[in-house]
Amino acid sequence: MDPSSQLSASFGEIDIYLFDQLLRGRFDGRRRILDAGCGGGRNLVYFLRSGFDVFGIDSDPRAIDRARAVAAGLAPSLPAEQFRVGELHSLPWPTLSMDAVVCSAVLHFAEDEDHFGRMLQDMWRVLRPGGLFFARLASVIGLEAPVQVDGTRRARLPDGTDRFVVDEAMLLDWTQRLNAALLDPIKTTNVQNRRCMTTWVLEKMTSPARVRASGRASGGTSSGCGR
Repeated sequence: MDPSSQLSASFGEIDIYLFDQLLRGRFDGRRRILDAGCGGGRNLVYFLRSGFDVFGIDSDPRAIDRARAVAAGLAPSLPAEQFRVGELHSLPWPTLSMDAVVCSAVLHFAEDEDHFGRMLQDMWRVLRPGGLFFARLASVIGLEAPVQVDGTRRARLPDGTDRFVVDEAMLLDWTQRLNAALLDPIKTTNVQNRRCMTTWVLEKMTSPARVRASGRASGGTSSGCGR
């Protein structure tokens, strides 16, 4: 097997920024993981292969069927019921039950700020203190001039898609409201001025936390996994 095939077998089509978190040991002590908006399980191959206790939810029943099939092949002892059809604003798992929540390319489908907040708060509810929250979502960071945002924070991006979009101030405000700590500065990748995708990585604190200074100077764009 050639090297690229070996990597694909080990990690699937994992989000490169989530892979960066793996390399840095962020999941070493966080073995119970929820993929919120898991799709067909593209981000779960490594976790399933490595014996993590994996859960997933998606609103698309066909996607959950695919995720269950992936899990059955890689971790046959994992109950199929850990992958469920549902909505992020009404998760079926107990409070403080997860060590990590991954939400990749999902929050930008929010209908408005209220919907965004309900999804975010319910994911936060199931996360234990000390848990990791990883999100990738569309933003206007680096695209402020060409993008017009309406009153619901939805916008037509230059790539032709309609998305709920955040900015740095909104993410920092939510970081404080959630009593969270930024594990990394907020990082944004500008895809040839057609869309911008921002990575937001938080730790759930047990006592009042301050947003780290490194996050306040992080609105710039990047083209890789800079740390």
